Amino acid sequence: SGSDTLTIMPTGGGKSLCYQVPAMLMPGVTIVVSPLISLMKDQVDTLDRVGLPATFLNSTLSGGEMAARLDAAQQGRVKLLYVAPERFDSEHFQQRLGRLKVSLLAVDEAHCVSEWGHDFRPSYLRLGGVRGLLGDPPIAALTATATPEVRQDIIRQLALRDPPAIVTGFDRRNLIWKVLPAKNESEKDRLLLKLLRGREGSGIVYASTRKNVDAISAMLNGVGVRTVGYHAGLPDADRKRLQESFMSGETPVVVATNAFGMGIDKRNVRVVVHYNMPGSLEAYYQEAGRAGRDGGEADCVLLHAYADRFTPAFFIEQAHPARKLVEDTLVALRRSADDAGLCVLPAVELARLVPGAKGDRQIGSAIRILEEHGLVRRLVAGGTATVRLRLIATPERITRELSGGTRDAELHLLRSLWRYAGKQGVYRGFEAEWWELAEMTGGRARTTGLLDALQAEGFLEWRAWDDAEGVQLLDRTTPAARIPVDWRSAERRKAREMKKLQQMQGYAYCEDCRRGYVLRYFGDPEAMRECGACDNCLGTIPAPTAEADKQPIARKRSARTKAPPVAPPQASSPTPEQAELYGRLKALRSELAREAGLPAYCIFPDRTLVELARARPGSDAQMLEVPGVGPARLEKYGERFLREIRETKFDLS
Repeated sequence: SGSDTLTIMPTGGGKSLCYQVPAMLMPGVTIVVSPLISLMKDQVDTLDRVGLPATFLNSTLSGGEMAARLDAAQQGRVKLLYVAPERFDSEHFQQRLGRLKVSLLAVDEAHCVSEWGHDFRPSYLRLGGVRGLLGDPPIAALTATATPEVRQDIIRQLALRDPPAIVTGFDRRNLIWKVLPAKNESEKDRLLLKLLRGREGSGIVYASTRKNVDAISAMLNGVGVRTVGYHAGLPDADRKRLQESFMSGETPVVVATNAFGMGIDKRNVRVVVHYNMPGSLEAYYQEAGRAGRDGGEADCVLLHAYADRFTPAFFIEQAHPARKLVEDTLVALRRSADDAGLCVLPAVELARLVPGAKGDRQIGSAIRILEEHGLVRRLVAGGTATVRLRLIATPERITRELSGGTRDAELHLLRSLWRYAGKQGVYRGFEAEWWELAEMTGGRARTTGLLDALQAEGFLEWRAWDDAEGVQLLDRTTPAARIPVDWRSAERRKAREMKKLQQMQGYAYCEDCRRGYVLRYFGDPEAMRECGACDNCLGTIPAPTAEADKQPIARKRSARTKAPPVAPPQASSPTPEQAELYGRLKALRSELAREAGLPAYCIFPDRTLVELARARPGSDAQMLEVPGVGPARLEKYGERFLREIRETKFDLS
């Protein structure tokens, strides 16, 4: 219909299809904004395998490859063009995209545009003004994790026009939600081994730090559980190799930081364990949602100790440094920079120059704030090669000395730079990427020669950073105490993140239905009070309580589950009578599932059928004592199952 849309679907719910199918039907190209290089590569590889014309643009490509892919899109040979949001920082890139016939702009992981979200990325904020440059196409914003508050912020930041909010619900009925209390890491290790040993399929274990990833993966490998450890500190080649080992099934378990998983489509993940508590329910839901993508039953388990909150709280404090520390960081950068405004001191060295700094992470956060407000730019080793230029000669001198036909190449380059950066930009100084300059002249070597010649004659100054790591100052004059940072907004953002952490800890201590807790957090109208598929509803693993923090193994039940539960399944084989009854109950479940048009596990999961076969309840009250049977399911299915149990008893007798 050509209207904007906001789509909220759970992980594995088919968000990509919502723009990939329209892209094939629309006349022009669909631009997909995607936050991670690995994510866009995986999606393009998948589309290539089924013969759909797609490609991506990011910093891994050379200038020639970038230009060739843009040409292919302009010629209609590409239908889906995946782009990193940082690409839109370049005016020249925006101009190139403006030449394309764009039918749709799809913004994947749209929660990244919201400061209220759990994964705010400033580069996404620029997308609200991109539509006009692309010919005013409709925008499709998609995410798996957005509270009602974040949804409204997405609509505002992307300037969506009366979009219908398509919310398919956050509930995934095949996931079993559990919290296992533990008093220390040794106890967590024992619980983790129980969860992973002898389990079919694959498992993902999330840890909060690289150090924990290395320690946990070493522990698991040491006791015979084949495991790979994955985090952002590993070389790219190692990360690729480890990811392929897990995806192929060669290694059944991966221990990772949150650097792993976005866009990973591994179907047979039967358990996702969080060894450490994440900082928000959005992050937890997204990571836990990588389990059970084949529709089969899977466990999402949080190993929880009271002290777990201190690590994410520390990260929040480090990510939101005080105003004075940010101002002092800018002063230190200016004092340490060379004449071209480049500071190559690593953050750990800068921390020694900033009074009160508590390490390089805090300095990195201060630099991020300065970058968000246009005061500095970070240069990352191995990133996109950039060039810093500043025009010196007046327009009159340029016309006088370069016109006449003998120096057309230099004149053409200067005019291109003028169009690229504007009058103020060329004289103040600006940055461009090598591939953009190469397009202006026909090649990098030719561009280098022309720039060297123009610099030697005093027309301009230029400097290239092919593999620099450091910080480039963009503002060297504004007093540090007057930099344009909205400090009140920064404080509100920090307070919101602390509130999210409290809500995450509330999930760990929840004594009611965990699934309902998560769904209510996201504003899902389908939130239930009892699901029959979390530890609290099953009555198997009580939540940690204040008493559990002092004596973690002494667990406390909610009032609803105080009745003595039916004993859990034993390791011994079932009797012939139990096996017969289990088979009949399974057949009844299949019949009820067909009648209701539901997956079988939505009637009762397998483990509940096992409990029913062992306990053989004869009344509503006895059936309510069986783990997995709550009032709602008893009302819907209790009579049919009790009748089947009675008839089976009669037949067997």
